[in-house]
Amino acid sequence: MKKFPVLLLLLLISAGATTPVGPPDWPQWRGPDRTAISTETGLLKTWPAKGPDVLWTISNLGEGYGSVAIKGDRIYVQGVKDRQSAVFCLNRADGKTVWVTPLGPRLGQDRGPGPRGTPTVENDKLYALTENGDLGCLKTSDGSVLWRKNILKEFGGRNPKWLISESPLIDGDRLIVTPGGEGASIVALDKNSGKPIWTSKELSDEAAYSSCVVADIGGVRTIAGFTGRAGVGVRASDGKLLWRYEPVSNRTANIATPIIHDNKVFYTSAYGTGCALLGLKAVGGEVKAEEIYFSREMKNHHGGVVLLNGYIYGFNDAILSCMDFSTGKTVWRDRSVGKGTLTYADGLLFLLSENNVVGLAEATPAGYKEHGRFTIADQGWPSWAHPVVCGGKFYIRNQGTLACYDIKAKP
Repeated sequence: MKKFPVLLLLLLISAGATTPVGPPDWPQWRGPDRTAISTETGLLKTWPAKGPDVLWTISNLGEGYGSVAIKGDRIYVQGVKDRQSAVFCLNRADGKTVWVTPLGPRLGQDRGPGPRGTPTVENDKLYALTENGDLGCLKTSDGSVLWRKNILKEFGGRNPKWLISESPLIDGDRLIVTPGGEGASIVALDKNSGKPIWTSKELSDEAAYSSCVVADIGGVRTIAGFTGRAGVGVRASDGKLLWRYEPVSNRTANIATPIIHDNKVFYTSAYGTGCALLGLKAVGGEVKAEEIYFSREMKNHHGGVVLLNGYIYGFNDAILSCMDFSTGKTVWRDRSVGKGTLTYADGLLFLLSENNVVGLAEATPAGYKEHGRFTIADQGWPSWAHPVVCGGKFYIRNQGTLACYDIKAKP
């Protein structure tokens, strides 16, 4: 065997060590692992009265409540064009449109028209689900459709009152969605072809407005979802029902994404209901769930919650609250910016109220400590799209508008 030239080896190592690393990605709903937690550091710790500097803003997305997915030099978001529910691909540097692909008819609703979901991006493909159940797999390069189907028609589901709001989940070769059909509440499709792999034969709950998450529990790959009737778990390999927990369901609008951590799953919903923590244990290739607590200390409507160092942060109805994850007891409460959404980065909670107030607060159980707020323009509907922190930028989508703010601390 010939010896690899030492000089060439050193040159390759040197080149690898100096290869620039691109900005981080936020490739799906609530970030890389669906927790709404960013690992970024070096961000502004306080904001000026007018808010952080605006790098760019656009106003051509039509309608909708979906958040953004970011990968490489592109941003992907769902909106409306020519009365079609569509996916927009934007240039990350300036927000200019690269391509637009319609997936199906735009639907109206008394709480706002248009899509509610966020695209899921993996490698060179994108998956998006519209408010009408049209699911598409697109090429990220040009938006061309690789496959498309309507999950309500195929699996006998019924569109919930405020329209489908789910963001598809990728787990290996499986694409997970919740059509809410008979024996098909949750289904797995082949992500490359769209063909069914399994349906949840033992689960027929109608769909709610939540998106699924996945985790390994004692060696069992497990999908946790929140249907229109219960917090549920199914086995990722075949869709077998593992648990179904009804007390946390409000039967009106179950929205918040479940949180799985330390072999436990947390659910929360509003309309007077509350939250629950279930302990999960793998037994004989299945996962059993047992209630640890049920509490009314976190009745989260639409904004979701984040789990940080043993504490849950989220809006209990309209009050921002910090709650002990293990006990369900409230640590502090503050009216903050009013009922809304949140995401986390660099020790801070980035808050967006449904009434167009943006806030910055410390993520600490020591108490509410605000470090800035500003307002954004009212677009005629509530500001329900979840904000995103990625690559030193803060993205706020509000109906047809998307604004990019510079939140990187200056050296």
